[in-house]
Amino acid sequence: MALGHAFLYARKVRVKVGEQLREIWRHARRGGGAGQDEQARRVELEAEAERKTVALPAILSPVQFPGRHLPKPTPMNLRRFAETPVVRRAINVIKDRIAAMDWQVRMRRGVRAEDVAFAARKLRALRRTLEEPNPADSFRTLMEQAIEDALTGGYGAIEMEATGDPERPAMLWPVDGASIRINARWDGEEDTPRYAQAMPGQLESGAVELLDRQLMYIRMNPRSFTPFGLGPLEVAFETVNQFLSAHRFAGKLAANSVAQYALWLNEATPAQHDRLIRWWQDEIEGTGRVPLISAEQKPEVLRFAQGTDADLRLAWQEFLIRMVANAFGLPPLMLGLEADVNQSTASEMADEAFRGAISPLAMLLAGHITRDLFSKCIGWREFEFAFNELSARDEETELQVQVQLLQAGVLTIDEVRAMRGLGPLGQNQAALLSGEAEGRD
Repeated sequence: MALGHAFLYARKVRVKVGEQLREIWRHARRGGGAGQDEQARRVELEAEAERKTVALPAILSPVQFPGRHLPKPTPMNLRRFAETPVVRRAINVIKDRIAAMDWQVRMRRGVRAEDVAFAARKLRALRRTLEEPNPADSFRTLMEQAIEDALTGGYGAIEMEATGDPERPAMLWPVDGASIRINARWDGEEDTPRYAQAMPGQLESGAVELLDRQLMYIRMNPRSFTPFGLGPLEVAFETVNQFLSAHRFAGKLAANSVAQYALWLNEATPAQHDRLIRWWQDEIEGTGRVPLISAEQKPEVLRFAQGTDADLRLAWQEFLIRMVANAFGLPPLMLGLEADVNQSTASEMADEAFRGAISPLAMLLAGHITRDLFSKCIGWREFEFAFNELSARDEETELQVQVQLLQAGVLTIDEVRAMRGLGPLGQNQAALLSGEAEGRD
C-alpha cells in the first residue's frame, strides 16, 4: 500500500513539473526572443523524456510471482559479498580502469563524414549525451554503476529515453539490474516490450514495461539456454562463502576466542574440579596474573592443534583467493598475492589482466552503447563509440606501433589522430608536417 502511494506521488510530481516547464515554454514564446524560444523548446523536449524505472527498487523483501516476465534468481548475498575486501578489490581493478579510460565518438567504419548530414553537430550531440547523461550523473558515475552490476550479477542496466532535441538526443539513467525482468515471449518487434522493472512484492500487472530501445541490458557470459548473463561473482559465490567462513574462524582463533587447549587434572574429585574452574574464572582469566597451582600431581596441558600459523588455514585462504581471481579473469597478483612474483612476471601478469578481464568488458560496453544507444534509441547508425586505450596497454608500445605504421604508409596522419581521439588536421598543417618529415629523412 505504501509503495502504491509512493508511485502515485511520484507520478503527480512528474506531471506537475511537466506542466510548469510547458508553461515556461509558452511564456517564452509569447515574450522572449528567438534564443529564449529555442532554449525553452529544448527544456520541454528534455522534460518529455521522463524516466520510467525507479532509482532504488530494493527497499522491500523480495517476493517473486510467476508470469511472463522472468526474474533472475540471484542470491541477495551477492550484494554483500561484493562489499568484502577481496571481491571489492577484484571489482575495482576492472571497474576503475574502464571508467577512467579516454573515449571518443566517431564515424563507423565504411561511412564517410561527407555522406552524413550535420555530421560534426551530431558528434558533438552524442558526446554531450554521454558526458551529461542526466542531471545527477556523469559518464564515469553512470558507467561505474552499470559495470558494478555486470560484475556482480551479470545484469548491468541503463535506461535510455530519446528527447528529440538535436543538441541532446537522449537521456540516460542507471537502473538496478536485479529489478529487471526479461520477457520470455519477446518476438523481436520494436513495439513489443522486452523488459520490465518490478519492485519486490509487486505483481506483474504493475511492472514498468520497457521496449528494446529503452533499456541497455549488459549481459556477461551470455548463454543459449537462458536469457540472463553470468557475472564473475556468481561464479565465485561458493568460493567467497568458504573464504569468509575460513577468515572468520582465523580471526576468532587469532583473538583467542577459540580455545585450542585444555587442562587435565589426574584423580581430581568433582568438587576440586568445580573449585578450580571458579578460581580460574574469578582470579586468573583476563587478569594477566601468573597462576599458581599446588597439587599432588602436575596438571597436564592437552593441545588440540599445533599452535602455529597452520591453525589459521592461511594456505587454504590463499587458494580461495586464487579461485576468486580466476573467476574474475585476473592474476592473483592483482588481489594481493605477491608470492613468486618478480619484475618480469609482474609485467606479464598486468598485461594478462588487461587482455583477459578489462579489455573484453570494455569492448562489450562499447558495443552496447553503439548498438543500443546510437542505433536503436537515437537512430543515428552512422556513429560508434570506442575506447582509445584498448589497442595496447602501455602508451610507449602503442606510440611505437603507430609511428611504424605511419612511416610505412599504412596509416595517414588523420587516421592516427582519430585512433588517439583527436580531430583531423587541416590540409596546410598536414602538408607542413609531411614536408618536415621528408626534410628529416
